[in-house]
Amino acid sequence: MTRPDSDSAIAEAIFALLDRRRGDATICPSEVARAIHLQESEWRAAMPRVRSVAAALAARGLLRVTRRGEEVDATSEGGPIRLGRAAIVDRKP
Repeated sequence: MTRPDSDSAIAEAIFALLDRRRGDATICPSEVARAIHLQESEWRAAMPRVRSVAAALAARGLLRVTRRGEEVDATSEGGPIRLGRAAIVDRKP
């Protein structure tokens, strides 16, 4: 059984949430954390892990991470980020 906070479960949650949105839509990392953890204390604690997984997916070209419309490292400081689809066809985590 896959742990809800494993890297693969987080990646699956990211892409599942994006699949429910129109093509150019983005999601907040907190939506991902909330999708895998129902308790507030748990999803807040999962945020660094979600950002880390997002950064790894972006480094592989599978995800786009932005802040105020500019691409950024998901783990960098500086405010809220958004996660969106990368401009590729095959996006297997």
